[in-house]
Amino acid sequence: MKHISILVPKGAILGSLEGSRQLFTQVNEFFKAKGAPALFDVHLVGLTKETPLSGGSFTANTKYLIKDVKKTDLIIIPAIDGDIVEGIEKNKAFLLWIVEQYQGGAEVASLCLGAFLLASTGLINGRKCATHWMAEGAFRSMFPEVTLVTEKVITDEKGIYSSGGAFSYLNLILYLIEKYAGREIAILAAKVFAIEIERENQLSFTIFQGQKGHEDEQIRKAQEFIEKNFHERITVDQLASMFALGRRNLERRFKKATSNTVVEYIQRVKIEAAKMSLESSRENINEVMYKVGYTDTKAFRSTFKKFTGLSPIQYKGKYNRMMN
Repeated sequence: MKHISILVPKGAILGSLEGSRQLFTQVNEFFKAKGAPALFDVHLVGLTKETPLSGGSFTANTKYLIKDVKKTDLIIIPAIDGDIVEGIEKNKAFLLWIVEQYQGGAEVASLCLGAFLLASTGLINGRKCATHWMAEGAFRSMFPEVTLVTEKVITDEKGIYSSGGAFSYLNLILYLIEKYAGREIAILAAKVFAIEIERENQLSFTIFQGQKGHEDEQIRKAQEFIEKNFHERITVDQLASMFALGRRNLERRFKKATSNTVVEYIQRVKIEAAKMSLESSRENINEVMYKVGYTDTKAFRSTFKKFTGLSPIQYKGKYNRMMN
């Protein structure tokens, strides 16, 4: 039987905690229905017996504290809400325990913003990690040693797992169920809980926000220029001349400040504008393409799919309000 410790951090979001518990315990019910023993021994593990959740709206009661769990097979770190730095500080007593358990053979999975607690252990320095796309700027700033992959719903690297934003944690739990209980059981759980089992990326849900939480005023002005003139053809040399910077210096500072190259930033701004048009207007794909400054259909479609995971026509069919 696999021992699963679902952590109960202070300020955890109830959904990811309880949703994980439900899925794992339901797998046990599937096995019992077949006359087989339960596969998972699921426990909620806290720092205190009573823990406030979701901004104090709920309280979780835990039978076990971390000092009671000498060995576990899988640790689930739910999402936390509120101020992230404060959340890490309140829950720092978990960190050493997580590291010790991992070194003792346990696997570790973070759900959504639980990635901030996982990253705080140092276990994923130099490794890939997913989290909610809205937290990209804060995560990159706090944990530059971690390779953040905001497009991914799931990462799996050397016994450490992470999931993307919000309810995509369900996809990670299904992934773990498939790993431990087999494909058939995972599909059954997906059907019972009405979860799309094959979703691999969260690109189509992402809204590019243009990271401006930095101190480089010239780069911020360059960002603003791009965002106001995205319908025009903008080049790196043009921006370098405009702000009296060498091209190499501009590119270095831009990448450091925004985590994007200049070209990537221009592309992201254009595609974000295209997404808005595809969601809210009756314009066809070519009209939208020209509106955001593209003249090459192939380049537009390729770039659009790179940042959304969907073709423009697929995106329009999925999100356009006027078509539904």
